[in-house]
Amino acid sequence: QVQLVESGGGLVQAGGSLRLSCAASRSIFSINAMGWYRQAPGKQRELVSIFTSGGRPTYADSVKGRFTISRDIAKNTVYLQMNSLKPEDTAVYYCNALLAPYNYWGQGTQVTVSS
Repeated sequence: QVQLVESGGGLVQAGGSLRLSCAASRSIFSINAMGWYRQAPGKQRELVSIFTSGGRPTYADSVKGRFTISRDIAKNTVYLQMNSLKPEDTAVYYCNALLAPYNYWGQGTQVTVSS
């Protein structure tokens, strides 16, 4: 099992930046994949960015060039640096960890971008 605790959401104006953090309760070396999803009101949850077992991150086309995922192995933490935020980035952001065969989710953190 793994517990995930997110932090760093909030309200920001368009063009601004936020950094989300996701702290895992176990070594992220042992996790098959770990990253971020988001869910806007009335929409399905979608992938934002994720590290897979290969180590190279994947990004949704809508965030490429604006968002950067990173990790601190010593702190068992994954980050999402979000720059040039747009109103359409408004959503609840969820940390996700795949510890095969189970998926684990954080509680979610709200990101609101005002125009």
